[in-house]
Amino acid sequence: MPPEVIALIAVAAVLHASWNIMLKTSGDPLRTGNRAMIAGTLIGLPFAIGGWFAIGRPPIPPEAWALGILSGLVEVAYLVLLTGAYRRGDLSVVYPIARGTAPLLTVFSGVVLLNERLSPVAAAGLALLIAGLIVVQRPWRLLRSGRRLEAAAPWAFACGVSIATYSTIDRVGVRIVEPWLFAAILFPVAAGGLALWVRFVDRTARTAAAPSWKRAAVAGFFAVDTYILILAAYSLAPLSIVSPLRESAIVLVSGWGSFRLAEAVSRREGVASLAGAALIVIGGISLAVAPAA
Repeated sequence: MPPEVIALIAVAAVLHASWNIMLKTSGDPLRTGNRAMIAGTLIGLPFAIGGWFAIGRPPIPPEAWALGILSGLVEVAYLVLLTGAYRRGDLSVVYPIARGTAPLLTVFSGVVLLNERLSPVAAAGLALLIAGLIVVQRPWRLLRSGRRLEAAAPWAFACGVSIATYSTIDRVGVRIVEPWLFAAILFPVAAGGLALWVRFVDRTARTAAAPSWKRAAVAGFFAVDTYILILAAYSLAPLSIVSPLRESAIVLVSGWGSFRLAEAVSRREGVASLAGAALIVIGGISLAVAPAA
């Protein structure tokens, strides 16, 4: 893999971890996400328009518009599901499940729908990924404590479905237009769609103070930069390689949630969260690099 792709993914992983930590630790993840998308769009759109003029205002193909709008709508679903999971569960559980579900779905669809066979390396990677998801959620803990992770898990798994969906769309879109130009199409759609959802659909009690625009602007800047970096990586390397590697952020987020946010009730539980997150990452990478059976 080209070193520039590894660099893009590494920086994106840190930014994505930071953006999710800010989202979870805000008073209201959904409204923070809404303001972050608006702020990120307002920050990035002028640069995209300037860049478009600088390269001679090339026509944007209709299929790029269609894919960008579709990706933006799926991004709305992703943000609603992600913030819904954060409202109901711990960062160290929600993030690994959401990000680890996408490669799991890819393998499932290949085996069940396309009748593909797994190589020994891929089978081992799948086993590690599933084991990591189980360790992260630790369902046996629910039987003992009745914690709220049960409510968050379906939201996190559904969020993983949306991630797999928009990643596939984006991989096609960035082969038609420049990654930053594709982002300039989808982000206004995502920001506008999420604003409409918050205004007219969300019925969750709003007991917390409204998030600050300053904090939301920083989160939005991280989110936009993360997306552009990953889109650039998609334009240079296959989706099957980029998607699992970008999930290295799972370990960062899991560690932050377990220890910094004190979500783990003991050091042993915190280490278990990190171990589960590492299994998800290793399993995803094994699936990506495994030879065909």
